[in-house]
Amino acid sequence: MEKDRRFVSPVLQRDEEQSERSIRPRHFEDYIGQSAVTSQLKIYIQAAKMRGEPLDHLLFFGPPGLGKTTLAGIIANEMDVELKITSGPAITRQADLAAIVSNLHEGDVLFIDEIHRLNRAVEETLYSAMEDFAIDMVIGKGTMANTIRYTLPKFTLIGATTRSGSLSAPLRDRFGVLAKFDLYTTDELSQIITRTAGILDVKIDEPSTALIASRSRGTPRIANRILKRVRDFSMVKGDGNINTDIVKETLSSLGIDEAGLEELDRRILRLIITSFRGGPIGIDAIAAALGEERVTIEDMYEPYLMQLGFLNRTQKGRTVTDAAYVHLGLPVPDRAPAEQDEKSDERSKEEQLKIC
Repeated sequence: MEKDRRFVSPVLQRDEEQSERSIRPRHFEDYIGQSAVTSQLKIYIQAAKMRGEPLDHLLFFGPPGLGKTTLAGIIANEMDVELKITSGPAITRQADLAAIVSNLHEGDVLFIDEIHRLNRAVEETLYSAMEDFAIDMVIGKGTMANTIRYTLPKFTLIGATTRSGSLSAPLRDRFGVLAKFDLYTTDELSQIITRTAGILDVKIDEPSTALIASRSRGTPRIANRILKRVRDFSMVKGDGNINTDIVKETLSSLGIDEAGLEELDRRILRLIITSFRGGPIGIDAIAAALGEERVTIEDMYEPYLMQLGFLNRTQKGRTVTDAAYVHLGLPVPDRAPAEQDEKSDERSKEEQLKIC
């Protein structure tokens, strides 16, 4: 899919699994960012260890690439138990789930990524596993069918999702702790880049670190990915040490601009500006014009464009802001008085909602 081919995609790519595993922190003292989440988890873990009980079930939600899997591994290490990792799409049948949970030991951590993609039958089986630590399985068919209950060891389920709104209320309510992951600040990303450079045995100065951090879209996975490509450029076109000239050349080669946008991001903005006069335009029309799936645009492109203030979602459709025109080097159109009043009304409504 297109989202897997994008360089700045926060989704973990297949060829990155081994390298990312080698740079992941294993303890809280090495984990950077998400301080609101980690400070609470430290207390919950300490209390669970004092009681001699497994940790409550946890739900991590937020954009991909922010360290949800990494934090699950840290929790398992701090609790001194094993971590088993799977994903929602991989569990297609109730028997698949039964095989996974029956192999857990007392206190183990089961991490299910993309948990919102579990099918309904598997999800309903998961309810009893989470609450009663037991699974009811139907053996046989028709009049010969029997229900057998399997008792499970007490375990901790950590679910991760990028679309918390897609979770059913019964599943969400069974998690004892909900943790929202936010995008990282430039300073936090700089610390992560410095740490990764140390692990990779790469010399990098502070201006270069800050430059990479500013183009990483608030995502550690993207920051580390850029760092590795900069390292390649520094070895071939330099002396192996990373400086700002090498970073700029690498970013230019990758097509990543000052705002961290890739060509596909800019295509969306240009499409709305040139073909639809800045909007409003429906998401289906954008998807059709780009030849992309609607969900891909909504999940992978729009969030960052909206965070930068380049794109707005309105009741009538998507609109491009004046800031997007400026960023693309295009003349800002004169707004009609009625249009300006409408935009002011929309901003006022948004501000009122924030106050409420």
